[in-house]
Amino acid sequence: MIIAIDGPAASGKSTTSRGVATRMGITYLDTGAMYRAITLGLMEHGVSFKDLSAITEFLDTVNIYFGGSNSGNNIFLNDKSITNQIRSSTVTEKVSEVSAINVVRDSMVQIQREIADNIDCVLEGRDIGTVVFPNADFKFFLVAGLKIRALRRQKDLNKIGEKKTIDEIKTDIRLRDELDTNRDNSPLLKAKDAIEIDTGLLTIGEQIDKIVSIIKQ
Repeated sequence: MIIAIDGPAASGKSTTSRGVATRMGITYLDTGAMYRAITLGLMEHGVSFKDLSAITEFLDTVNIYFGGSNSGNNIFLNDKSITNQIRSSTVTEKVSEVSAINVVRDSMVQIQREIADNIDCVLEGRDIGTVVFPNADFKFFLVAGLKIRALRRQKDLNKIGEKKTIDEIKTDIRLRDELDTNRDNSPLLKAKDAIEIDTGLLTIGEQIDKIVSIIKQ
C-alpha cells in the first residue's frame, strides 16, 4: 500500500505523514529530506548547481538512507547523520533550485521507488501522487494559509537555533512556492484524485485522525 501526501512548504506534511505511518504501523519516507540532503552535499563539496557533469558525478557516489533510533527518521549522507543540518535556512533557500535539476529528480525518484517497491509506506513531498507514484492507493494534498505556515517554519527554525522574523519567513515561503509550482520538471501540483485537507485549523492529531479514518473506510 502506498499513501502519498503532497503539499507546499510547511503545510504539515512531514509531521502528519510520520504520524500516519506510526498509526498504521508502516514505513515513513521523507522524500523532501532526500532533496535537502543532496542540496547540503552539493554545497559542502562546492559543486555548482549549474555544473550538470559534476552533479551527476556526485550523485553516482552518494549514499542516502534513513535509520537511527528515532523510528528510522534520521537521514544519513554517506554514513554521516545530517538530520539537523538539512533544516537550516541555507539549505531551505537552495533546495528548490536543486530539486528542479532533472538529474537530481531522476536519481531521487529511482531511489524512492526502490525503497517503496515491496513495502507498505507513507511518502510525502510535492510530486509523490503525480509523478513518483501516480497509482498510489491513497493521495492527499495538504494546504494551509501563509501565516500559519510561516509560524510553523519559525518554530522549526527555533529548534535548531535559527532566528527569523515572520515577515522574512513569509517571503521565503512565497519564493519556495513559486519555484516549486513553476519548475518544468515535476512541479508542485495537486493530483486530480487527491483529497485536499486544509491543516490550518487542525491539530496534528486531528490531521492524522482524518487521514487514517479515510484510509480505513
